[in-house]
Amino acid sequence: MHFSIPETEVCSGENGSTYVAYNIHVNGVLHCRVRYSQLLGLHEQLKKEYGNNVVPAFPPKKLFTLTSAEVEQRREQLEKYMQAVRQDPMLGASETFNSFLRKAQQETQQIPTEEVHLDIYLSNRQKVKVNILTSDQTEDVLEAVASKLDLPDDLVGYFSLFLIREGKDGGCTFVRKMQEFELPFVSVTSLRNPEYRIVLRKSYWDSAYDNDVMDNRVGLNLLYAQTVSDIERGWILVNKEQHRQLKSLQEKGSKKEFIRLAQTLKYFGYIKFDPCITDFPEKGCHVIVSAGNNELNFHVKLPNDQIKEGSFKVTRMRCWRVTSSQVPVTNGTANSGTSGKSDIKLELAFEYLMSKDRLQWVTITSPQAIMVSICLQSMVDELMVKKSGGSIKKMLKKRHNGSLRRSDSQQAVKSPPLLDSPDSNREPVVKLSSKLTSVTLRGISASNDISGNNIHGNDAFEGIGDDDL
Repeated sequence: MHFSIPETEVCSGENGSTYVAYNIHVNGVLHCRVRYSQLLGLHEQLKKEYGNNVVPAFPPKKLFTLTSAEVEQRREQLEKYMQAVRQDPMLGASETFNSFLRKAQQETQQIPTEEVHLDIYLSNRQKVKVNILTSDQTEDVLEAVASKLDLPDDLVGYFSLFLIREGKDGGCTFVRKMQEFELPFVSVTSLRNPEYRIVLRKSYWDSAYDNDVMDNRVGLNLLYAQTVSDIERGWILVNKEQHRQLKSLQEKGSKKEFIRLAQTLKYFGYIKFDPCITDFPEKGCHVIVSAGNNELNFHVKLPNDQIKEGSFKVTRMRCWRVTSSQVPVTNGTANSGTSGKSDIKLELAFEYLMSKDRLQWVTITSPQAIMVSICLQSMVDELMVKKSGGSIKKMLKKRHNGSLRRSDSQQAVKSPPLLDSPDSNREPVVKLSSKLTSVTLRGISASNDISGNNIHGNDAFEGIGDDDL
């Protein structure tokens, strides 16, 4: 997740005094508005729990009222502090840090704690209405959905909640995976746009784990609904004969066989992102990026309108990072700390092993750059768990009462309708490159293109040998 503090605001206090508020953005969207004193309190609590050697340095107090230049300097320092805390595996995952952000989010949006109904959608657009508190975190809401659907406790960890934006044309844009530091009701409500919704979807990449899910009736129905939806969207490529076989299995009600056939198809289990821009193989190319099967797949449209395809294996990415910059919009400025409006430009760059001893940076410019980064990290995490002989099978953390809440009423997952006819208007694709020679390099260093700060080192790059590449 990308944390930034792109702007400040002068706010009025209760006694008529004024103070500077710092707007914390996550993925370019306002998450919360906090005072320096609140962040100082968080810093002191983290030091108390983890010690001075672990917690990054915090901007010092000032005796006198800050000048505009000093406010800007403090904004930059606080931004770096929040990024450093978030990127630390221990601090960023701590309940102290995440609960601070949840509370600040709720206070900023001025949403009181009360019981509400929240609509969660399945891949087939079925609505699941859950009863929650506005202050319930992502884990609580996921638990409530699982209870409503009667999904067993040991399968809850195979699924996650995703914030998506559904366009009027039925297109689906993945915004982000819901995080532990946010309150799903507050997050979706504060957007004030009915196009945004929260969707339940499987959260793993290796299709071998589908067997665990399919052994359960509810898990099978969820996976089946998602597979049908991905085929209908064109995310999974299906030719006429495969389409005929799939439809025949649907008519027979053979859901497991349907999924097993789908597993053999191209792009099964991938997430497809909106069209964006890349500098590979040359600058300014339009590209559609998909994530799955431990790779990023590129469908690139070259200046001569030729379409080429290529895949970048996550095990050959030495590191990656997301950068953001402010782009002025009409009648606004991009200067931080002013009232001018600006858009956030997000880029994801990864250093890729193109051939033996030759590394090259590849950049994509996309509003979904953070989501792509999250996909890469989750692929790496899954690879490392598998490499160590472990399993992703896990249970949701136990609540304070020692057990997962169970809903008094269950809701069945509806079967999606039969598949429509396949799309015959797909553009011809030419392979982007032949297979590359593999080599393992060690360590991470900054390049001229990307600074060394905030780089995601790839443990899978170091830990997986040439045979796996």
